Amino acid sequence: MHTPSGLALTLGAWSVAVLFLLLPLASLFTEALRHGLGAVLATFADDDARAAIRLTALVALIVVPINSVCGVFAAYALTRFDFPGRAALLVLIELPLSVSPVVAGLVWVLLFGAHGWAGPWLASHGIRIVFALPGILLATLFVTFPFVTRTVMPVMEAQGREQEEAGTMLGAGFIPLFLRVTLPGIRLALLSGVLLCTARALGEFGAVSVVSGHIPGLTETIPLRIETLYNDYETAAAFSLAALLAIVSGLTVGLRGVLEWRRGRAATSH
Repeated sequence: MHTPSGLALTLGAWSVAVLFLLLPLASLFTEALRHGLGAVLATFADDDARAAIRLTALVALIVVPINSVCGVFAAYALTRFDFPGRAALLVLIELPLSVSPVVAGLVWVLLFGAHGWAGPWLASHGIRIVFALPGILLATLFVTFPFVTRTVMPVMEAQGREQEEAGTMLGAGFIPLFLRVTLPGIRLALLSGVLLCTARALGEFGAVSVVSGHIPGLTETIPLRIETLYNDYETAAAFSLAALLAIVSGLTVGLRGVLEWRRGRAATSH
């Protein structure tokens, strides 16, 4: 039975969602289509825009699998073992959530930039990190690392160790146990974390902006290309790319919501 206070809170939540989420998105798509579909298609025919799309996809395809594997095993170590420095490790994993992405980018410039700690040695060997793909990958890896770990950890903790300990007593090795016992129990949470990591990787701006150099056609991801177009007063092209990014990120987050709903139903049924 719905109480007046419950209805008021529900109405307030929907009002906030419409005001701060739906209206900005609606205005984004309206602005993108203001000059017609032809202007949108012309944006995606531009070589620099296509290069930005390819680079963004490449970064996500590299970063997400790496962070998924590392995130799962970091969560496994934190939930299955007690060891000195466990709390410090958890703090380090969560550090990218509290540190400004711009600071994260500056860290890589300090380490690998022309005047950084390893910069002269890298330059003497013809290796480019900053203002190249490796720097973009490192910055995105840093920013997106916590998402899989933090999504999977609560499920692993709820899962407990009993089944794994029973399997160990029966002589099963780590890999068979992980693949047949641990992984099936966290698959929905893992997929949710992967999707969240993907959405963050696609939309990362601050850290990538610092290490990329904003070289059109080479080191501009979609968010950086949007900024360049907007600063050049090419608003139709900027909003068209922004709409594309919003659609892809929205679908990713929406699919994650479906997975979270399914996980909640599965937990309730058990």
